[in-house]
Amino acid sequence: MTMMMMMNRREEVDSRLLRLCRALPKVELHAHLNGCVRPSTLLELAEECSRRGLLSLSDFQAAVIVKEDRSMEECFQLFGLIHLLTTDHCILTRITKEVIEDFAAENVVYLELRTTPKRNEAVGMTKRSYVEAVLAGIKAASTELSLDSYFDHKEDNIECPSQRYQRKANPQIHVRLLLSIDRRETLEAAMETVHLAWEMRDLGVVGVDLSGNPCIGDWETFLPALKWARQHGLPITLHCGEVPNPREVEAMLAFQPERVGHACFLESPDLSTLLANRIPVEICLTSNLLTNSVQRVRDHHFGALYNANHPVVLCTDDPGVFSISLSYEYALVSTHFGLSSLELLHLSRNAIEFTFAEDRLKQMLQSFFDGAKYAAECQCFQFSGVP
Repeated sequence: MTMMMMMNRREEVDSRLLRLCRALPKVELHAHLNGCVRPSTLLELAEECSRRGLLSLSDFQAAVIVKEDRSMEECFQLFGLIHLLTTDHCILTRITKEVIEDFAAENVVYLELRTTPKRNEAVGMTKRSYVEAVLAGIKAASTELSLDSYFDHKEDNIECPSQRYQRKANPQIHVRLLLSIDRRETLEAAMETVHLAWEMRDLGVVGVDLSGNPCIGDWETFLPALKWARQHGLPITLHCGEVPNPREVEAMLAFQPERVGHACFLESPDLSTLLANRIPVEICLTSNLLTNSVQRVRDHHFGALYNANHPVVLCTDDPGVFSISLSYEYALVSTHFGLSSLELLHLSRNAIEFTFAEDRLKQMLQSFFDGAKYAAECQCFQFSGVP
């Protein structure tokens, strides 16, 4: 998210279309943990910390915490509160569990959460214990169960994919974790983060992200850490082109990360590089709209990339702060770019290829989506058309 002025309101979408998009199985690859926290949880935690004298609630407007239509100034106020509250192990575990529950309720079947490991000496928090607390939240949400059960059947009672999809309308969500390097950090701190990602790769950590205020620092500061991650087999995604910065965008694309986020400000040569290398783009429509990276949804570069058959993935960025959901983002795409229900389903299924998940899980998810596709074609899947 960039430090630009926020537009007054989010786009409205048809309520029926939104319900249909909730029924669609979805993949989320660009969600910041701190930006996903429930406002109700934030208010509860803030009030508790205020009673204990750990912060002054008067410094934060309670109305802003539960408000949906926030200004950009109010968004950053909210992020400030979130950062104060997420340096406690138990709170980290709780909000992680709740975030996963919220995505599961939206029928997200695969989620890659990203977060920057932090220190808090006052509570004995290290970067490692921070990540462990997040992983404990993932475990608490029971997200590592196999999808195999959704395809089990007796040999004498074989079901077609549409029947299996109807029977299991809410598939188990699978969650993986990306560790983020913040542009405000030092190279030493970045190296610690990528080392942690590598050491915890068998615990659900699947890659590395570079994020933070795009107006701060130089991404090349972190190149040694990113190169180390690549040499050790860790996939990389970069926040790229959030603000106009042609030199940085050119260098980032030359690095050829596995994915990039946003990619709002690409000049013609950079766009050619992106297309030629088929680098998947994590698209965050509402985030880009509300931060004025684009002026109107229909002008968003999603349309040009999608029409060029370029790899794109719809994502939310900070759904708690922006008061949106991934279902809402799919509804926006249908409304402004005319995608049908089956086209939305294909868009979501194609995202599996660009995940950092292990091959076996990708194959399981693809099999599940193929069942959903068959159900849609048979009109058994309750997502039979877009108004």
